[in-house]
Amino acid sequence: MSKGSINAVLFACILLLGALAAPGAKAQSGFIGNIRVEGTQRIDPSTVISYLSIKPGDPFDAVALDRSLKTLFATGLFADVALRREGSDLIVRIVENPIINRIAFEGNKRIEDDALSREVQLRPRVVYTRTKVQNDVQRMLDVYRRSGRFAATVEPKVIQLDQNRVDLIFEINEGERTEVRRISFIGNKRFSDRSLQDVISTKETAWYRFFTSDDTYDPDRLTFDRELLRRYYLRNGYADFRVLSGIAELTPDKQGFFVTFTVEEGERYKFGKVGIDAELKGLDPKVLDSQLTVKEGDWYDASKVERNIDAITERLGNLGYAFVDVQPRLNRHAEDRTVDISLVVREGPRVFVEEINIKGNIRTLDKVIRREMRLVEGDAFNTQRIRRSQQRLRDLNFFSNVTLDTVEGTAPDKSKIEIAVEERSTGELSVGFGVSTRDALLGDIRIRERNLLGRGQDLSLGFTLSARRQEIDLRFTEPYFLDRDVAAGFDLFRVTTDYQDEASYDLERTGGSLRATYSLMEDLRHTVRYTYSATTIKNVPSTASFFIRAQEGDSTSSIVGNSLAYDKRDSKIDPRDGYIVTLNNDVATLGGDTRYVRTVLQGGYYFPVGETWVLSTNAEIGNVTPYGDEDVRIADRFFLGGAKLRGFEYGGVGPRDRSTGDSLGAENYYAGSVELLFPLGLPREMGVRGGVFSDFGSAWDVAASGPNIADVNSIRASVGVSFLWESPMGPLRLDFAAPVVKEEFDETEIFRFSFGTRF
Repeated sequence: MSKGSINAVLFACILLLGALAAPGAKAQSGFIGNIRVEGTQRIDPSTVISYLSIKPGDPFDAVALDRSLKTLFATGLFADVALRREGSDLIVRIVENPIINRIAFEGNKRIEDDALSREVQLRPRVVYTRTKVQNDVQRMLDVYRRSGRFAATVEPKVIQLDQNRVDLIFEINEGERTEVRRISFIGNKRFSDRSLQDVISTKETAWYRFFTSDDTYDPDRLTFDRELLRRYYLRNGYADFRVLSGIAELTPDKQGFFVTFTVEEGERYKFGKVGIDAELKGLDPKVLDSQLTVKEGDWYDASKVERNIDAITERLGNLGYAFVDVQPRLNRHAEDRTVDISLVVREGPRVFVEEINIKGNIRTLDKVIRREMRLVEGDAFNTQRIRRSQQRLRDLNFFSNVTLDTVEGTAPDKSKIEIAVEERSTGELSVGFGVSTRDALLGDIRIRERNLLGRGQDLSLGFTLSARRQEIDLRFTEPYFLDRDVAAGFDLFRVTTDYQDEASYDLERTGGSLRATYSLMEDLRHTVRYTYSATTIKNVPSTASFFIRAQEGDSTSSIVGNSLAYDKRDSKIDPRDGYIVTLNNDVATLGGDTRYVRTVLQGGYYFPVGETWVLSTNAEIGNVTPYGDEDVRIADRFFLGGAKLRGFEYGGVGPRDRSTGDSLGAENYYAGSVELLFPLGLPREMGVRGGVFSDFGSAWDVAASGPNIADVNSIRASVGVSFLWESPMGPLRLDFAAPVVKEEFDETEIFRFSFGTRF
């Protein structure tokens, strides 16, 4: 066949194909006459049609039909959707997703149902979709991984019910905890692996860590550990320190992890030239010199620089400079390994607080949160005050988590503060027990609500019972009385104490007090109080001292008192740095049988010696002076010994009736202690420490005289060692003390211990 013939045949074929295709193409380009929806049960057909991108009268366009199909699937309402054409009608065939009737968890023991319910997004009466179920499965797995159970599995099961409903069951296999078998460090030369393991929060698994989850792998904790390492090295002078990597590798048996940190320490630096570069108009830089505590020649410490910045910012705020920005300018000198620090003080952006928004507080009233804020709407924006506000909110202990974020306001010079809180349980039913050398076996029970009705009020009722002491007390505190920064409250009490061993009598005291505490400064608080009590001295044997038998019977006391406390400690529970000074005054006045003025001055100073050693000094002095015709009763005198002067029994130092051995109490006393606490080489999280101490003191003066009365003001002193353990069941303390200076009539005590807990 010739070339021309072939071309003719091809042309004819093309014409034939065009003719065959034309009718079909024309049919496809027809218009939609009607839209019918099939398969609906709960959803109205008009709702389905509203999701479509086409409507009657539109052409059968493939692109528009595809878009409509995707839109219907995206609603999450349908398990299946199909579109087809019947003549000029468009048929939409759907299969609705079922409605969840009930959600249940099976197989979970370590994590409660309530905790899992808070994580899942699906709820009863919500449309079931496979995507949402898989997302919830992943959320639950994340919860288990955060608790160290990487082997956990979650299998969703669906039980079909009538009316297109389902029960959703999550079958959980929690698996074993995925422990951290080993923690290693690469590149560390200055600090040993053991030292760095104490710094980070992740711990190697050990038999004694059965009360903690720190030895389970948590990727979020590992990220936090990198920051802890960075802070530690910067605090110790390593300005160039970097964490190159932190890797967790699953062990071959998939039951644990090997954690490896690779670090680059760099050289250790000292502070070079340190100064303040003030760029604020009218500011004399010398007024800030007292806030600058870093000195040239000291080892570089980034945390000290931050504390200096906070102190300077606070000082400037007190001087009226609301808008300041303090930034450190560092200049490293590698040749002599020094860092010059210049704290640049310049005017910051003039930004005001526009709004303070609070979320997450379901039970706690907004005003309870707002009154802890150091800023209010309209104040100049201050970062240091925001940090202080966040700390005050955390100190309430009403919330498991507190975050303060700043967002842009409605204008460039306005900012909003967003407060997000997660509430925690504030009700307590605590049962405790303890053992001590003075009270022997001791038990107590206390019912307490620290956030009564969400108002921040504190109400508690407690009972204490021991071989020597029985007590019941009711306490109530309103932290902001009349919406002012005044913590007002009352106490009701009844106490019975056995003093037969020390002074041959029993003491019973019943009464109540009113009190109010307010801040004079950030760390200075003043307390005023009034106490009325009825006291009974009873069960005095005939063999007791004449001076005690003479005071047997009832008396009443009407006492007005006040206290000043200046507290700069880093912790009120376990102080390691800072100091505290307290002055207490009480005057027993009209309305009671007793007349006296009592003053007690106390102070303590805590000084860190290295990372884990703490040197503390404590001292106190007291005086009680009668006025009028009455002497100071024995119940109002001072008894020295025991915990205040180790090596001597409670009441073992001070005036004594030699003929009976009874302690008579003293009108003057002083006591002091110097103690050094240090680790014993065991892992820090075990909470075991040792100590060496020296106590000293004296007690003297009593309104009694005679040949058998021993009353001298000579100093007594002791030395000893201590063993402290923050055990899982509560704090335990053992003290072994030997008196080195004493009087022959003093009562000594070589061994003293206490142990107790509350649960």
